[in-house]
Amino acid sequence: MSDEQRPTRVSPWQALVSVFRAWFGVQTDANRQRDFASNNASSFIIAGVIFTVGLVLAVVIAVNAVLP
Repeated sequence: MSDEQRPTRVSPWQALVSVFRAWFGVQTDANRQRDFASNNASSFIIAGVIFTVGLVLAVVIAVNAVLP
């Protein structure tokens, strides 16, 4: 297997950053290709769940801060 065909490892931190950047639409093409070349979808699923929970909590906190 050549280096180009070998799946790359994506750390949990890289997966979380990729999910964050993709959500805002500023993901680079190189990172997107790296993400799709990795064979580990579980890190992206976990990162997506963490990001979603954080986003929901941020909205709840913001609404509770604004409403008396």
